[in-house]
Amino acid sequence: MQTVEGIPVPTRSTPDEATRDTIPPHEKPKKAKDKTGAPPSRFSLRMTAGWWRSLQCIGMGLHFLAPPRPPNPDFFKSIPSTLSDQPGQFNLSFYVPEGYNKDPNSSKWPVVVNFHGGGFTLGSASDDARFARFILEKCRAVFVSVDYRLAPECPFPTAVDDGADALLYIINNATELRLDSNRIATSGFSAGGNIAITAPIRLHEHRQTAKIPEYRILAIATWYPITDYTLSRAERRASAIRPEATLPPVLTNLFDASYLFPPELNLSHPCLSPSRASDELLKESLPPNVIFYTCEWDMLLPEGKELAERLQRPPIEKNVYYTMVPGVAHGWDKGPNPMKPPPKSEKLYGECCKRLRSIFEEGQTNPSTQFPIKLAPRLRSGQKDGSGTE
Repeated sequence: MQTVEGIPVPTRSTPDEATRDTIPPHEKPKKAKDKTGAPPSRFSLRMTAGWWRSLQCIGMGLHFLAPPRPPNPDFFKSIPSTLSDQPGQFNLSFYVPEGYNKDPNSSKWPVVVNFHGGGFTLGSASDDARFARFILEKCRAVFVSVDYRLAPECPFPTAVDDGADALLYIINNATELRLDSNRIATSGFSAGGNIAITAPIRLHEHRQTAKIPEYRILAIATWYPITDYTLSRAERRASAIRPEATLPPVLTNLFDASYLFPPELNLSHPCLSPSRASDELLKESLPPNVIFYTCEWDMLLPEGKELAERLQRPPIEKNVYYTMVPGVAHGWDKGPNPMKPPPKSEKLYGECCKRLRSIFEEGQTNPSTQFPIKLAPRLRSGQKDGSGTE
């Protein structure tokens, strides 16, 4: 057994579980049906997803027991969808730093808008509460976790549309919430790491046809994201250092079948596969700073590293701070150990928040600067960052 984002799962699947993961490594899927085969019943997917969601609740409950206990949200906002073709509402959980409630006239606070993981199918806004504690204490920013709508009930692009809607809500209500719309960052884990990248792209697209108040997204902090759906699962597993430690087909089949719908969905869509976006779109839509984490045993490692290196090179030229975490699998920081936090997670959370705080402080002192000063030498493959990671 292994744990994936708090869920105990088998390391090997049965033949039935692997039937949709049969694309040869040398072939690249172009449409959703190329990855999922004949579309399974949406009802059966809902039933299966519901079972895994219940199991994850148990795992995350154990994860939260480890000291120090993570904070609870200070308040919630339920907001309507405005960008999605699928109408509805979703919640934002607000975690605020010390001092926010004591002085209602306090100056504007920087804000980190976060997206949880779970393959776009599982998870909730509370999953990253341990990371929220570091944002509050080390970054001195408001943490807003987005309970975006999940597949299979709401397949692509609903999650990305909800992510962009969350950013729009922050921008449009910044004065009321005492937030600085010129000091925004996005963050996310796994599927949420994808949304942390694609929500700014979606918002940029929306901005071309709609008037939006002034805002500046200064940074993205993305943790082991999925970035390229044109890669088959077989190709990913073949490139993994430890294939037995990667996400098992029982979950990847569920995630793909749930999120990648309808069958003719183009897998190269930039809001689905940001690695397939043009240089021009990435340069114009993404913020100047990208904090990028990958995991050594993750089958998403190669595509994450490739995108991080591409974002750093001309013509995109973002300030990329890349860290490959050695000796860990995908979602390692959500381990269900009630005795202590997962190894390395607290140190890396602290490092990430230190960089975010420096970016926010630079954005505050030089609001007219388009590109904040680089905070540290760019991390390249094989270069140590001083914390024992690469």
